[in-house]
Amino acid sequence: MTTKRAGEVRELWKKRPRSALLRASILVLLALVGHAWFSGELSPGELFSARRRANLERFLERDAMPFPLREEGFTWSGFFDWSSEILADRGADALVATLWIALASIVLAAGLAAVLAPFGARTLMTPRPYSFTTAAGGTGTSTAWRALVLVTRILFVLLRAIPEYVWAFLLLAMLGPSAWPAVLALAIHNSGILGRLGAETIENLDAGPLRALRSAGATRRQLGLLVVFPLALPRLLLYFFYRFEMCVREATVLGMLGTVSLGYWIQEARGRQHYDEMLFFVALGAILVLLGDLSSFAARRFVRRA
Repeated sequence: MTTKRAGEVRELWKKRPRSALLRASILVLLALVGHAWFSGELSPGELFSARRRANLERFLERDAMPFPLREEGFTWSGFFDWSSEILADRGADALVATLWIALASIVLAAGLAAVLAPFGARTLMTPRPYSFTTAAGGTGTSTAWRALVLVTRILFVLLRAIPEYVWAFLLLAMLGPSAWPAVLALAIHNSGILGRLGAETIENLDAGPLRALRSAGATRRQLGLLVVFPLALPRLLLYFFYRFEMCVREATVLGMLGTVSLGYWIQEARGRQHYDEMLFFVALGAILVLLGDLSSFAARRFVRRA
């Protein structure tokens, strides 16, 4: 870099935009982090104490080792026999149950979001959507449409603001132990997320074609079903597959509430202190999540190309 260019770079650096609020926020954040680490609530030294190291060594050398192999030593044939027995006994059923919970919940969430999303789009929910003229119908009519959009968006906030685990506990108390509390909890939470994303997608559509069809006499329903939905579908599918990944992860965790899925057997093995089986079910969950991510990535890539 020449001397002249270096000088220009220094001048630009001096003239860069500066925000006092941003600097103050960074300082406050650093102060809070420092307080959390050194106030006594969290002790960094305790994490690396001799007792912690001894517990870690015991866990890795004994507890994580499959029980039949602890005395005779680890062998791949012995590990295969042990894992095959657990997989045939309950692991395969738990995998299928977890996958079905994720699929059922995301389909329900997408269906509810598809119904509600148009009512949260400010470009569609107006007295005269996509019209070149100003909205007709009087102040009262315009206020009613704005109120409809506001209520729908508040509903989206309420649906996604409550965590899946809270929904699952409430539904478990109402419906009893089954797969439905986990399915409905995931569906309710994700419908709020997909509904908000769907409404934003509709609002960000190119208004040119929609205005041309509106001027040709298309009704609100025709615009929504025949134009808005096809235009928004590629983006909505991307969101759908992304949230499916999340449902696969959360379905594993929600199984700890009593649904006979991977989470149930993880909790059951932990309660019996069979950490070798617990790690095996954790690994099955990781494989399922990986397969879900790969499937979602392939589907999203296909949608982008299409």
